[in-house]
Amino acid sequence: MENDYPHLREQQLESTQIFRGKLLDVRRDRVQLPDGQECLREYVRHQGAVVIIALLDDGRLLFVRQFRYPLGRSFLELPAGKIDPGEDIRDTAARELLEETGHCAAEWRHLGVMHPCVGYSDERIEIFLARVLHREAEPTPDSSEFLDVLSLSLTEAMAAVQSGAITDAKTLSGLLWAEKVVTAGW
Repeated sequence: MENDYPHLREQQLESTQIFRGKLLDVRRDRVQLPDGQECLREYVRHQGAVVIIALLDDGRLLFVRQFRYPLGRSFLELPAGKIDPGEDIRDTAARELLEETGHCAAEWRHLGVMHPCVGYSDERIEIFLARVLHREAEPTPDSSEFLDVLSLSLTEAMAAVQSGAITDAKTLSGLLWAEKVVTAGW
């Protein structure tokens, strides 16, 4: 796809790592624009993540509520998590679903990918649908994660979007997919 519009392409001339943390790799690149001029681009490199639309047998979806420090409040989100280096994305989805909700799924379907912050990050989030769920164990989130697990019907989830109770980009994108899969047979 990137070569579909060569007249828009920017060419990297130099790349500088500004910060490297546990999660983020912040870069400042000098690039040549399509018109030949140069400018700086600052962005975050990210290892990628998955989000899971976990559909219970009764049609409800699994959610987690989690405090998000950068915004200083709790958010209602679909289960999700980072892809470990070298890990298959389907394995990531299964691991995160089990860790965050205690559930396993007998059926998995990869639906697509979303890019939550194209203006300043290369992060990609792979979207999965998980069906035929069964409770395997108690949730075992990472040591720095504290969350509540709950379920909502698609109607309740969409009402939460409309009211502003759900604003998380990966969850909004996942709910768009969920609505199409559940109601339109995508």
